[in-house]
Amino acid sequence: MRTRVPGGRMPPSAAGRDACRHGSPAGLPVRSLYPPGGFPYDEVTSMKNLLLAVLLLPVLSATAQPVVSPEVQADGRVTFRILAPQAREVRVDCESLKGAPMQREPGTNGLWSFTTPPLEPDIYFYSFNVDGVHLTDPANAFLKYNLLDNDSLVEVRGPDSLPWQLNDVPHGELHRHFYHSAIAGDDRDYLVYTPPGYDPTAWKRYPVLYLLHGYSDETTAWTGSGRANVILDNLIARNQAKPMIVVMPLGYGTMEVVKAGWSRVHDRALWQRNVDKFNDALLGEVMPQVEKTYRIAKSRAAHAIAGLSMGGTESLVTGLNHPDKFAWVGAFSSGGLNTNYVAQFPALNATVNDRVRLLWIACGRDDKLVKDNRQFCAWLDTKGVRHTWVETPGSHSFRVWRRDLATFAPLLFRD
Repeated sequence: MRTRVPGGRMPPSAAGRDACRHGSPAGLPVRSLYPPGGFPYDEVTSMKNLLLAVLLLPVLSATAQPVVSPEVQADGRVTFRILAPQAREVRVDCESLKGAPMQREPGTNGLWSFTTPPLEPDIYFYSFNVDGVHLTDPANAFLKYNLLDNDSLVEVRGPDSLPWQLNDVPHGELHRHFYHSAIAGDDRDYLVYTPPGYDPTAWKRYPVLYLLHGYSDETTAWTGSGRANVILDNLIARNQAKPMIVVMPLGYGTMEVVKAGWSRVHDRALWQRNVDKFNDALLGEVMPQVEKTYRIAKSRAAHAIAGLSMGGTESLVTGLNHPDKFAWVGAFSSGGLNTNYVAQFPALNATVNDRVRLLWIACGRDDKLVKDNRQFCAWLDTKGVRHTWVETPGSHSFRVWRRDLATFAPLLFRD
């Protein structure tokens, strides 16, 4: 029986499940163990995927000529194309260009295109809007999977020194595990990155970073869009970061917070229950499994936690309320943090400085959440809690968070 996985991808046959290796967009092998059933977020995406397939049928059958999209030029310009013979208006939404109108090319059977100005080397998400309908690029398999709105991705390559650039260096491995969560009441997964040279039979033990995704994302966000595995490969190869194990769990304490869409973000009771139950699932289910399976150092000083947006809030709540478990805490563009800080962090005071070696908080200057993050840092000052506050160019995007991880990871597990 074939098992459905996020984004409509299908696993290999049962015979190959235990040690199968899938080429990721970054070319890294993945080991997977597939569950007998579906996933708790299947029902969120199933109708959207069906609608997308219906919309694309006339597009795919209209021509035998393949559409090349996106096409990246040597100077960084990107041409987007989509075949939409019956469309009246087509736009492309890219991170750097919101709602750019596309032009119908004369002499074609409904081919629309748009070329950007030169873009800085980076990875950009984009989508098409065809007569008001949000579509990913049917000619591009490089996707940003999301439980609410999928987008396509395009990479404008730059120098090999960019931390997310795939280089000829030793690569680690990704391992995918599935389990039943009694706390969340569903079947879920988590990814584990092991660094180059990791040997499960050797005596050597490694520090661990628990890395959390944001709201509406899923377990593969940090590897698919964030290129966390590639970033770690490059940093380790350059001796800029210590070899570490990275654990990326599903970041929801309850799937109810995402099933009804963005409106549930404003349900404060549900949001708090989501954060609290995620804390319980991480500490009570994921960490015991991971630390039993992998050669992870036992000391608190070898444990870090960090995340983006919702995951940033969860990292702060879990990390600062459990300094007995984590000595390194990172929060990137934290969103949804309870502003009743005393209730959220009842025991937090200056004594945490003796236990938490690094509290690193960052946000993009153009992010709507930057004010909230500044406010939290100001409260930390009143409590005498030592922290590092970093403001960077950019908004609420993996273009910011990839750089955050590349800056944060080299600071970890230093004596």
